[in-house]
Amino acid sequence: MAENYTDPSGNTAQFRAFVDAPEPAATATAPSRLPLIAGLAVAAVVVVGLVAWLALG
Repeated sequence: MAENYTDPSGNTAQFRAFVDAPEPAATATAPSRLPLIAGLAVAAVVVVGLVAWLALG
């Protein structure tokens, strides 16, 4: 280890900058689930309709 190594946790200004820095994941927004829910609902209606058509046909 080098003799002039400085521990960043020992520097109050660097530590505060680290704590105050925003997290990249926290600023990102999650994609909408509406298309997934709508697709599943349409698929469920198609399956129920197909089963009813086969049962009554």
